[in-house]
Amino acid sequence: MLTIIGCRIVCLPVCSPKKLKIKIYRTIILPVVLYGCETWSLTLRKKRRLRVFENKVLRKVFGPMRSEVTGEWRKLHNGELNVLYFSPSIVRMMKSRRMRWAEHVALMEEGRGVFRVLVGKPGGKRPLGRPQYEWEDNIKMDLQEVRCEGMDWIELAQDRERWRSRVNAIINLLVP
Repeated sequence: MLTIIGCRIVCLPVCSPKKLKIKIYRTIILPVVLYGCETWSLTLRKKRRLRVFENKVLRKVFGPMRSEVTGEWRKLHNGELNVLYFSPSIVRMMKSRRMRWAEHVALMEEGRGVFRVLVGKPGGKRPLGRPQYEWEDNIKMDLQEVRCEGMDWIELAQDRERWRSRVNAIINLLVP
């Protein structure tokens, strides 16, 4: 790409369109989609919707693929998208951000508003039906994925080295 700077013409390196689209996805779209995800209480339905969104964007980025056997154009399958896109999935990124935020919450005083909202138990009578997922339940499920079930997450988060190793394990898991 040629750009005129003052009186000189400078040749700038050009990224491939796919690399540029992935860079736009990582720097603009993902932060907007994941804004405030640290405090979300994620259900299976919401996880599926996030994965569908991510796969839809990645299909737009990588475009269709020509079949070697028939020569016809087809959409990329989810496994092929995962091979082409090397970064962790959107759900993994969200879980690691939530775990990092959980460390901050665990280190807060119990009287702080954030701690009371995310960890505290409201008083009064609860409505009929199954209780909804709470933020703390998601933290416990994330810890089960890295084989830390049964441990008190607040005590575990007090030890920063062990907690950071758990956060890194969550983002590096191969299972979506």
